[in-house]
Amino acid sequence: MSTADLIARAPKVLLHDHLDGGLRPSTVIELAEEYGYDGLPTTDVAELGEWFNKGAKRNDLVLYLETFAHTGAVMQQRDAIERVAFECAQDLAADNVVYAEVRFAPELHLEQGLTLDEVVDAVLAGFERGSAGTDLTIYALLDAMRQAARSSEIAELAIRHRDDGVVGFDIAGPEAGFPPTRHLDAFHLINRENFHSTIHAGEAFGLPSIWEAVQFCGAERLGHGVRLVDDIEVDAEGNATLGRLASYIRDRRICLEVCPTSNVNTGVAPTIAEHPIGMLRRLQFRVTVNTDNRLMSNTTMTNEMLELHKAFGWGLDDFQWLTVNAMKSAFAPFPERLKLINGIIKPRYSVLKSESDLGS
Repeated sequence: MSTADLIARAPKVLLHDHLDGGLRPSTVIELAEEYGYDGLPTTDVAELGEWFNKGAKRNDLVLYLETFAHTGAVMQQRDAIERVAFECAQDLAADNVVYAEVRFAPELHLEQGLTLDEVVDAVLAGFERGSAGTDLTIYALLDAMRQAARSSEIAELAIRHRDDGVVGFDIAGPEAGFPPTRHLDAFHLINRENFHSTIHAGEAFGLPSIWEAVQFCGAERLGHGVRLVDDIEVDAEGNATLGRLASYIRDRRICLEVCPTSNVNTGVAPTIAEHPIGMLRRLQFRVTVNTDNRLMSNTTMTNEMLELHKAFGWGLDDFQWLTVNAMKSAFAPFPERLKLINGIIKPRYSVLKSESDLGS
């Protein structure tokens, strides 16, 4: 059995995936036609997929984010949003993702009169329908836009839906100039309510963003977090010396939601082989692998793992380690996490290892 087949069959856990960054190109075209959006650069499915991917490969986070204008434009009606969520769950299940937390910003879907609660209800309904009859457990994370001023409102929304399928809160959008502490009230509310938060930090901006996210806002996980390598010195022999922040992150097992292909697209790393994930994994940080935006980066969890195998020679032992890391850091209740680790992830990896010599 080929390496690609083995990786495709491996159970996967996904913690960092944007709903509006994962649409099928065909769905973007169909929804645009159905709801009268005429702003697409092309209505050819293959060409549109290529356009999104080329638009993402501009080595700049702000430019990367520009492509979302089109996906957002076709996600303004309840039926459209539910369809996108349904197809997201179906696509992840087909990729053998057994647990996913998919994030979206409700405030970006209000242009046609929907309320924040209606947006959340539509997404959760789509997730439920799309995951029915599959091995996928899927939850939602609610994003507040860091350049806007609705974060406390979105935090309240997340808490309101915590028993319906929302498991945490996040801030997203341009990182530089919009530090996490601008949204301190929202994070204090999340913490007071014993809820969960992850924060986009350390992607396009450096250590101060990570430090604020962890020490001021109480983030349990870091979206990307790869600029943490700025606090790690490596000598000519390859010996690493960690600064105080990097040591704290590693000691506390704060999860890094790493998105390799996306990071190459936004200029964080020139290639997968030069991506900080190699060093971060070697130094035993709580590293996880994620897709970020499957449409814009033209990727899947299988593709991310395959690229890491090619770049670093990682095998099934490495991918099991990364997958268990992700499940340990998931926002699902502890018994549920344990059940997935011991009931699905480890047994299925054991079967795959017995069928291959990929191992470690």
